[in-house]
Amino acid sequence: MTTGVVLLPNPDADNAVDDVITQARGAYAAGVRQVWFAQRFDLDAISLAGLVGAAVPGLGVGTSVVPLNPRHPLIVASLAQTAQAASHGNFSLGLGLGAHEPERVAFGQAWPNTIDRLREHLTVLRSVFDTGAVHFHGSELSADPEWDVAVPGGNPVPVYVAAMGPKALAVTGELADGTLPYLAGPRTIGEFIVPVIGKAAAAAGRPRPRVIAAVPVLVTDDVPAGRAAAAEELGFYTTIASYRNVIAREGVDTVAELAAVGPVEAVVRHLRAYLDAGVTDLVLSPLRSQDSAPQALWEVAAAL
Repeated sequence: MTTGVVLLPNPDADNAVDDVITQARGAYAAGVRQVWFAQRFDLDAISLAGLVGAAVPGLGVGTSVVPLNPRHPLIVASLAQTAQAASHGNFSLGLGLGAHEPERVAFGQAWPNTIDRLREHLTVLRSVFDTGAVHFHGSELSADPEWDVAVPGGNPVPVYVAAMGPKALAVTGELADGTLPYLAGPRTIGEFIVPVIGKAAAAAGRPRPRVIAAVPVLVTDDVPAGRAAAAEELGFYTTIASYRNVIAREGVDTVAELAAVGPVEAVVRHLRAYLDAGVTDLVLSPLRSQDSAPQALWEVAAAL
């Protein structure tokens, strides 16, 4: 079981990439062996993962997560293989299904048929990563390049999807290496996610999928203030249907209850419930209040 952390660039840094590499070195020295990067509208997560993986040998790097839209899978495959070669085999590709309204606001359009697009995106990636070639024409995507698509040193690339609904989990179990859910609590993971994705993988003849639970974390001695900060920051996710569904499935009163908030010992107890539920890996995602003291998060990861 690997416990990784999400690294966030310091907004006051003179150079964001230099700052993240420095953080990665500090995390590795503290005992962290896996770091993850979120896709944003400024930094590119796959590129950043490759740069960090090259700068800190032995450190696992990955994306948590890169939305499918508006990215064509050939471009994602090219970036992912380049990052894998740069990190000498330590890169993991985490993908997300996206959300219609934020995409409409950002890009001026939304992409329907989410599950079909996921299946076709993964089909193209699977072909590139497994065979070094692709000839695919689907209802949502086509990929039939005349030139090489394989990058020497760029394979294999493990692929994880932030899948939480039954249809997305079924496709993920069939075509990916596991799921990387965020805000899915221990009950949801143990009673729903693990059995659904496991059944789909078994039916497809694939190995047992990894379940990599990404959990918001705030290490603090002021628990009430920490809970308030978690409620404010995580409230955005209640506007997205897929997250509303997974929050409701967990049976909690507020989304803030899904965050691990408190002193180190309390945070570790909260996170161990995920291990008991059957997750194979954990990702500790800092709330904004934790940005100024990432060492506390690294200590928790190393302790687990």
